[in-house]
Amino acid sequence: MTTFVIGHKAPDTDSTGSPLIWAWYLSQIKGQKAEARLLGRPNTEAAFVLKRWGFDQPAIIEDVADDQPVIIVDTNNPAELPANINSADIRAIIDHHKLVGGLETSGPINITIRPLACTATIMHNLMGPNAAKMTDPIKGLMLSCILSDTLEFRSPTTTDQDRELGEKLASELGISIPEYAAEMFAAKSDVSAFSATELLRMDSKEYEVEGVKFRVSVLETTSPKMVLDRKAELMEAMPAVAGEDKVNEVLLFVVDILNEEATLLVPNDLTKRVAQASFGATVEGDTVVLPGIMSRKKQIIPNLKL
Repeated sequence: MTTFVIGHKAPDTDSTGSPLIWAWYLSQIKGQKAEARLLGRPNTEAAFVLKRWGFDQPAIIEDVADDQPVIIVDTNNPAELPANINSADIRAIIDHHKLVGGLETSGPINITIRPLACTATIMHNLMGPNAAKMTDPIKGLMLSCILSDTLEFRSPTTTDQDRELGEKLASELGISIPEYAAEMFAAKSDVSAFSATELLRMDSKEYEVEGVKFRVSVLETTSPKMVLDRKAELMEAMPAVAGEDKVNEVLLFVVDILNEEATLLVPNDLTKRVAQASFGATVEGDTVVLPGIMSRKKQIIPNLKL
């Protein structure tokens, strides 16, 4: 039976590229039947990366069947996975996020969770000497995942391993990191085709603070004005998204990659309280700029307070 390699819902570049990388490794190197699957439409940057390196978009699935062999990458959070995940046959987890809990397996499995900026970097480590067999398209995917998750090494999550591997892959591919990263971020920044609802869910994770459930959404861009010009539309859509997703509030952080700061939309008193308690911010309007805030994983979610 074919093993599905899946990332999280609202797939970004790492959660689109890493399933393809690991499916390639399992099928081409280890001789196992494995295919990548997505849990939603990839964002614009991920779509650009797939086209740039000659990959078809993996099939999108809504759920997994009972006993379906599955390898989970770039998450270990059941809220970001198919509803039936605990009835599937989970074979392994490869991730770089904090351990959440709640997944159940039918037996012992291999779990690798390492404090690196990118899942693809962990995969390179796990491949060992077999990493030398990577094709250029697979190397391109891996480089793209690293540049995306580290924001071209600007993110505080970046480690020496991520940087060294990214530079090594770029050298082998004959690619200028600044030029290629600029292309990726330009693709990520063009969100004109997406509705406000889609933008709020595009790169988001659920998180609970003191019994209050949040959808923590991040839009990383080199053109923050393109998003902030739609501020009223986005704030108007927040209550409906919160209701449909069964959370109390949507928090939207617009991350300015080049200026290394985030702007938080502040539509109500609850979000204002979060901004003040979590980041020591002084909120005077319906937005607040948070200097130096770029990483949801390392700077936003760990600091959320009420």
